[in-house]
Amino acid sequence: MKSKKFNINYKWTINAFIFSFIFAVILNFSSDVLLKKSNIIIAFFVLLVIVLIGVLSDIIGIAVATGTEEPFHSMASNKVFGAKQSIKLIRNANIVTNICNDIIGDISGIVSGAALSSIIAKLSISSTKSTIYATIFGGILSAVTIGGKSLGKNLGMYKSQSIIFAVGILLAWFEKNTGIEFFPSNSKKNKK
Repeated sequence: MKSKKFNINYKWTINAFIFSFIFAVILNFSSDVLLKKSNIIIAFFVLLVIVLIGVLSDIIGIAVATGTEEPFHSMASNKVFGAKQSIKLIRNANIVTNICNDIIGDISGIVSGAALSSIIAKLSISSTKSTIYATIFGGILSAVTIGGKSLGKNLGMYKSQSIIFAVGILLAWFEKNTGIEFFPSNSKKNKK
């Protein structure tokens, strides 16, 4: 029995490292600045936005991992805006899922925990009550994040084509207005 050759994509690994660092710095800095200058209600809103970023990225990652490119071929031949980008997303599913599920999803989880700590510190309460608040709010944050991702995964699987097309339209708009392509036009199918 022949064993498959295991190839490591060092270029993507380096790019993932750099993208992770940049995204984490931007999200940490933005949330830190917003949390320091805001009241408790806005601070909780910022926390909710961070959680939603993680959930939405999970939805996109699952949709791309489970989607098929066939429905987009006729759309692309009819020059439907976003169809070519939708095909590129599916053909690069390994990279897209890594970015969405691992990089953005994991960093959002880490930053949301840090944001919660900042909110608890903002409440200016005694250390005993602080521990109680941290425990309760930490449990709520975990439940909301995991519950949201669970619902999101189901949505991503069952509405994959619609989600992929919506993201494809956003990518097409971005590419049209900036000239920056996320994936080369001749990208071969990378989906496993």
